[in-house]
Amino acid sequence: MNTPRQNWLLSRRHLLRGLGISMALPFLDCMRPLFAAKSDNALKPRRSVFIYLPNGVNTTAWQIGEQGAGYKLSKPLESLEKHRSVITPFSGLYHPNGLGHHHNCQSIWLTGGKIGQAERNTISVDQLMAQITAPLTRYASLELSNQGGSMAWNPDGIQLPAHSSPGVAFREMFEDPKGGIAKQRRGYERRGSILDAILDDAKSLSSQLGNDDKGRLEQYLTAVREVEIRTGRSDKWLDTPRPNVESSTQAKLNRDISLQMLGEYLRTMYDLIVLAFQTDMTRVATFVTGLEGQGPAIPEIGIKQDRHSLSHHNGNSELLRYLMESDAFNITQFSYFLDRLKEVQDVDGPLLDTTMALYGSGMAYGHSHGNASLPILLAGGGKLGLKHGKHLDYNIVPNFKGYDKHTAIHFKPVNDKAHLSNVLLTMAQKMGVNAEKFADSLGTVSEVTA
Repeated sequence: MNTPRQNWLLSRRHLLRGLGISMALPFLDCMRPLFAAKSDNALKPRRSVFIYLPNGVNTTAWQIGEQGAGYKLSKPLESLEKHRSVITPFSGLYHPNGLGHHHNCQSIWLTGGKIGQAERNTISVDQLMAQITAPLTRYASLELSNQGGSMAWNPDGIQLPAHSSPGVAFREMFEDPKGGIAKQRRGYERRGSILDAILDDAKSLSSQLGNDDKGRLEQYLTAVREVEIRTGRSDKWLDTPRPNVESSTQAKLNRDISLQMLGEYLRTMYDLIVLAFQTDMTRVATFVTGLEGQGPAIPEIGIKQDRHSLSHHNGNSELLRYLMESDAFNITQFSYFLDRLKEVQDVDGPLLDTTMALYGSGMAYGHSHGNASLPILLAGGGKLGLKHGKHLDYNIVPNFKGYDKHTAIHFKPVNDKAHLSNVLLTMAQKMGVNAEKFADSLGTVSEVTA
C-alpha cells in the first residue's frame, strides 16, 4: 500500500486505499507528541512491538555457536534465515532484578522493576513510548495475550488489561461502538464532568494536607489528569471514521480461534498487529504468547504438554525434543510476522523499516528458572536507526575464565553490564523518548545503532 502519511497533517479527509482498507485520516489539534521534539520527523510513524515467549527455551538447542556477522542460526531459529539481515540475536542479556525469581519474570520483562510483595512495578517501556505516540493515534497502545495478563504497566505500576480474543480486539478497533457516536460522546462528556469535579475537590483538600499526603494526592491527581487527557483525545477522534476493512480481511480477523490451533491463532494476532500499524490505529503493541506458569501446548504438531511442563524436563530427552520443536514452531510464526511487516508498505517503504520488534523471554533455562542469559531477538527499525546482521554474545568477554568452553546454560551473568534494559533504552530513544536512562540501564547498545 502506498500511503502518503505526511499529507494527513494537511487534510482532514485524505483517503487511504489498498490491501482491502480505506481510511479517512484527520487533522487533530492534539496530534503533536507532548514530549517529543517539535519537528516533522517527530510526526513520522515510528512503531514498536514486544512479543513474549513464556518459560524460556531449550537453551542447548537455541544457543548460537558463533558471534559476529558470520554466525549460523541454530535449529530452532532456522526459519529466520531469510530475515538475518534485519535481525539481531542476543546472548547473555539479563535483568538484575529478575535473578533468582521464578514466574514473575514476565511482569518485569519490559519494566526492569523489582519483584516482590513490598515493591510496586514501574512503567513498562512500551507505555513510555505510548506517551509519545498516543496523541497521534486513535489508541495509545494495543495489548494482546492469549492466556490473560499483559506485560504493559502504566506509570503508577498498574498492569493494563489485554485482549485474548483476536475477534474482540478487532471489533474494538475497527467497528463503531453500539449506540453510535452521539451516545459515546455523551459518555465522554459525563466522564469529563466527573473528572472536573474530582479535580476541584482535590484543590480544596490539598490545602488541608501535610507534605507527605500532598505528594500522595498529587500522584493520584496525575493519574486523573491522564484520564482527562485520554478522554479529550478520544472525543476528538469520534468524528473521524474508522478504517473500512474489506469483508475478506474482516472475516479473517474478526473471529475467535481456539488455542488447539495455535499457529492459526498466533498468525491471526500477528495479522491484527500489522493491520493496526498499517492503518495507524496505534504505534505500540505488546503480545504475550503464553503465561509463565502455563504456555500453550501445540496439538497440531503433536505436542500435548504445555510449555511450562516441557520446561521442567529434568533432562528427559523426549521433553527436551518437544521443547525444541515448540521453540522452532513459535519462531516460525514470528518469522511469518516479519514477512507481513516486510510485505505491507507505507510512504517510507515496508512497515518493517519503521517497526522495531523485540521477541524473547524473561527466563532462559526453565528447568531451574535460570534467567542469566535470556533468549532475545531484535528485528526491524532500519529507518529508525537500527542496524542488524550480527549475533551479539555478551557471554564472551575478554579474559573470562569462568567456563572451560562456551556453554548454553548460565546460572549467573557472565557480563554483569549486559542489562536487557540497555536494549529497552535504545528502542525508547529510537521512538523519540527523551531519556538517558530506563530502569537499570547502563547506556544504549551501540552495536545495533547506525
